[in-house]
Amino acid sequence: MRIGILGSGLMGAKLGTIWARAGHEVVFSYARSKEKLNKLARDAQGKARAGTPSDAAQDADALLLAVHWSRVDDVLKQAGDVSGKVILSCSLPMNADDTGLVIAHTSSGAEELAKKVSKARIVSAFNTVPSEVLFGVFEARRKTGKPSLVYCGDDAGSKKIAAQLIRDVGFAPIDAGPLRIARYTEPFALLVAQLAYEGDGGPELAYRFERFGK
Repeated sequence: MRIGILGSGLMGAKLGTIWARAGHEVVFSYARSKEKLNKLARDAQGKARAGTPSDAAQDADALLLAVHWSRVDDVLKQAGDVSGKVILSCSLPMNADDTGLVIAHTSSGAEELAKKVSKARIVSAFNTVPSEVLFGVFEARRKTGKPSLVYCGDDAGSKKIAAQLIRDVGFAPIDAGPLRIARYTEPFALLVAQLAYEGDGGPELAYRFERFGK
């Protein structure tokens, strides 16, 4: 699969690296320096290269949107026409100092993103776990009892792609329903962040849902 990474901070860098090592073609883009992107591509080892957001989007089977909410419009502008593209968004609609959501309850960041790029196919995913846990989950991906990862979206084909990429990282994908369910998953992400960064056990935290009674 060809995956374009829009945003090369912690989430974009780690997920792009993991997907490259899982055998996908990855284009890293949108960093303060080309040098950082080149280093990410080298360190990823697999079929990875550096490029512009336009390069990342051009032939991608899927895009990962992984920038601060304040940078979403800028990176989308640089990416160009994303009509028909599958966009996995892990960008939470946080305020400038990252202390709270600027969109909540009656809408979600994922739904607002879908309005911005109405011809793209948005899936909300990967924003409910801290970046610090990603490499550990990938290294343990062949073990039983995988951690869960919730995702939601309105397009079945896009969700199928998202589920595969979630499995490739090492999580068990949990389809939470349509995109409007991001109104619940985005605040849940803040709960996970509270436990990860303010709790005693450190940020390498994941979660798992289990069903009983059947």
